[in-house]
Amino acid sequence: MKKWTLPLLLSFLVACENTNTVDSVASASTVAGMTFIEQVEAEEGKTVIPYQKYVLDNGLTLILHQDNSDPLVHVDMTYHVGSGREEVGKSGFAHFFEHMMFQGSEHVADEEHFKIVTESGGTMNGTTNSDRTNYFQTVPANQLEKMLWLEADRMGFLVDAVTQEKFEIQRETVKNERGQSYDNRPYGLLRERVAEAMYPAGHPYSWQTIGYIEDLNRVNVNDLKAFFLRWYGPNNATLTIGGDVDVEKTLAMVNKYFGSIPRGPKVEMPEKPSFTIDADRYISMEDNVHLPLIYMSYPTVSVRHEDEAPLDLLSSILGGGKTSLLYKNLVKNQLAVQASVNHPCAELACSFNLLALPHPASGKTLADMEKVIRDSLIEFETRGVEDDDLIKAKASMEANFVFGLQSVAGKVSQLAANETFKGDPNYIEQDIARYAEVTKADVMRVYKKYIKDKHGVIMSVVPKGQKHLVAAEDNFTPPTRVIPEQVQTTDSDLKVRKAIDDFDRSIVPTAGANKAVDVPKMWQETFANGIKILATQSKETPTTSILIKIPAGHYYESKDKAGTASLLAAMLNESTTKRSAEDMSKELQKLGASVGISAGNSYLAINVNTLTKHLDATLALVYEKLTAPAFLSNEFQRNKSNAIQDAINGKKDAGYLASTAYRQLLHADNIAAISSAGSQASLNNIQLADVKALYEQQVKPKDSEIILVSDLAKARVLQSLAIFKPLTGAGKKLSLDLPASKAKTGVIYLVNKDNAAQSAIRIGKRSLTQDVTGEYYRAYLMNFPLGGAFNSRINLNLREDKGYTYGARSYFYGDKFSGVYTASAEVRADVTDKSIVEFVKEIQHYADKGISDEELAFMRNAINQKDALKYETPGSKLSFLAQILEHNLSADFVKQRNEIVKNISKEEINALAQKHLNIKEMLMVVVGDTKTLKPQLEALGYEVIDYEI
Repeated sequence: MKKWTLPLLLSFLVACENTNTVDSVASASTVAGMTFIEQVEAEEGKTVIPYQKYVLDNGLTLILHQDNSDPLVHVDMTYHVGSGREEVGKSGFAHFFEHMMFQGSEHVADEEHFKIVTESGGTMNGTTNSDRTNYFQTVPANQLEKMLWLEADRMGFLVDAVTQEKFEIQRETVKNERGQSYDNRPYGLLRERVAEAMYPAGHPYSWQTIGYIEDLNRVNVNDLKAFFLRWYGPNNATLTIGGDVDVEKTLAMVNKYFGSIPRGPKVEMPEKPSFTIDADRYISMEDNVHLPLIYMSYPTVSVRHEDEAPLDLLSSILGGGKTSLLYKNLVKNQLAVQASVNHPCAELACSFNLLALPHPASGKTLADMEKVIRDSLIEFETRGVEDDDLIKAKASMEANFVFGLQSVAGKVSQLAANETFKGDPNYIEQDIARYAEVTKADVMRVYKKYIKDKHGVIMSVVPKGQKHLVAAEDNFTPPTRVIPEQVQTTDSDLKVRKAIDDFDRSIVPTAGANKAVDVPKMWQETFANGIKILATQSKETPTTSILIKIPAGHYYESKDKAGTASLLAAMLNESTTKRSAEDMSKELQKLGASVGISAGNSYLAINVNTLTKHLDATLALVYEKLTAPAFLSNEFQRNKSNAIQDAINGKKDAGYLASTAYRQLLHADNIAAISSAGSQASLNNIQLADVKALYEQQVKPKDSEIILVSDLAKARVLQSLAIFKPLTGAGKKLSLDLPASKAKTGVIYLVNKDNAAQSAIRIGKRSLTQDVTGEYYRAYLMNFPLGGAFNSRINLNLREDKGYTYGARSYFYGDKFSGVYTASAEVRADVTDKSIVEFVKEIQHYADKGISDEELAFMRNAINQKDALKYETPGSKLSFLAQILEHNLSADFVKQRNEIVKNISKEEINALAQKHLNIKEMLMVVVGDTKTLKPQLEALGYEVIDYEI
């Protein structure tokens, strides 16, 4: 790795003035209003992300990373502000601006931000945590200038566009998000309650990123504007651009759009408030849950503190998977359904968290769970740190870093985070080093310093009406929030900074022609035993990703024993006849490899990710899993019992209830009426012999598929895959009949969930089976403006215009055997009836009146410009190749689809809408508080049928 400061670079130029990379930097470093800081280049044998770093005169930090492997760019704007810089009584502001920043700015109309990015063939989002907020887009390379124009407009020209109306609508959206993610979710308030008890009053981590709704209700729109003006200036931001960029042109564009934005107030690193907990703080809450939960949390250090890495390793030893002590002492022996340990870190503080959910059959209380956890800590101290503990953790760290470099977005995110929190984008090697240098003594030292005999917060979450199950009586009450007397901000208090430009910002930059996107070059092979292979070479990272598909999924089991395939997948993840599940997990962890086995409708799927240097060793373990499962009775009973508990617990979640009822009603009495995970009743029917029988019948090579993306060439890959050649046999061919639903249409099926803060809505009907270039694909295009994009009619109406929901959508989904059309949302309980009215109105209006010319153009641009994003990562390549193999396609199906998008007529789309969107043919499922909702829904004129799952 070569790291260039400006003086070193200038001296280097004398000797190497013909080096292309350096020439571009030398030229770029002379751009007015911008100072070149450093360049870091790749060096063989080093894990480094090459970049160039600049600082604009207004303080904006710019990082450029060139990667010409795909014709796309990723743009990340990170502001060094999160909930950790909010004030008491003004929580949730940073998260609120994550919403407001997408609502239009002075030169970007309302709802246009999403539309512009989507129409450009891109994806976008924003995230907020305690310490930073970031906004990011991945788009075709020719759309870069447009993205910079958008980001600059919301940095420099947002305040005047934040209206009272927008404020109120987004406040409702945040309420819906809080209801969906916190208040209406099992255990959703756990972290909020623990933080309130952990941190002193006023500590910025004592509230969650989403904040308290009463704070947003209390303040006015000018309070929020003042927060923006304080923290969202260019001098508190890092703009990171990666991908297929021209450095000189990019520098000129950045300077044009950002250079004139005035610097904001000075920003300094926040202090790290110190605090101590002098006695264990027991707290509890009753929740709408099936299983009680104990959560033990201890304060530790802060992000990138010298003790963070050994604490992370300690968390892995105690609770990181099947090799951990908590797994051995709680999960393996079925005392607990789940147990884990983690050590999340943030800028001001970290916490060491231990969690367990007792298994009902164990008869253990939360007090028992606490004792086992504390005994496990003592066991660790006696056991000490083993050599394998360090090997596993370090291999995992290496693999995580390398796999994080597979996408431009991953590399850009790493650069942006390192610059924001360390002032050094090139921190990746130091991160790797600090884990590689951890010793056994370090792990034991941090255990004794932060965990042994230390005090923390011990929280019990128990089912409603079962307060007697808590680990111990509450002995701590967080102090009541004292809200300082607040004077609301007025217009005159706002010091708005205005950019002065010599160009018209209202003119949207035009994009040049899309660069050609090459479909991955594929090779195909079929082994004599019937295994089909489809693969492509990708040299961007030294990794191999594999998807193995075996025809042995949910559709191969009987309805009364649904869940058999899922239990088979679970058993293939357990012991083999050659080694225990713990030993298997240990070997994979030492390789830094992952092997996940799951069951879908038609296939068992084995997902394999490994560093290529460990490919053969990893495949040997995969082969062992598939050919030598031990099928131990105790492991089967544990997995079956946990699956049953998951099914029972799911009934506490409105979304689970809605999806389950909707599936049952659409599919009547056939296998598709039940989730592939099974139901409580069907799981109870399954015996180990059933799992073995499905294995013996279906886990065969004939018609199985291997989809692979690797940096290795074909010949070398085939050498590795030869391990599967000895397999023989063919599974039973699938014969499936999925008759039409017998449920009534035009009615509402109502599922009760007492006192639900939100209602879950599903509207739809049986529809098209999946095809790639036929009516199913054309119906997808038809639905795109109605419910297939963020700025679709349904989402703009229910979320952006009305504030009824955090998100609403509609979609076609199908496989080879059946399909459905569904519109769905989780909405505020008090607007359930109004939401249904709006859903029906939008669907019926689209069916009657059809697509507009503007929507047709939008759909064509959005779909056909997405090609640059389709094949970037190994994961996306796997999905693409799997589709080809599944449907026996030639690679030119992409061109066929592009032609369909280009030529599909307004008349055809409208005919498809009339055919598939007749609301009278659809049924509705609503999950919510029956006693409140039933009269409201009947008042709409619908027959309302009480339904139980």
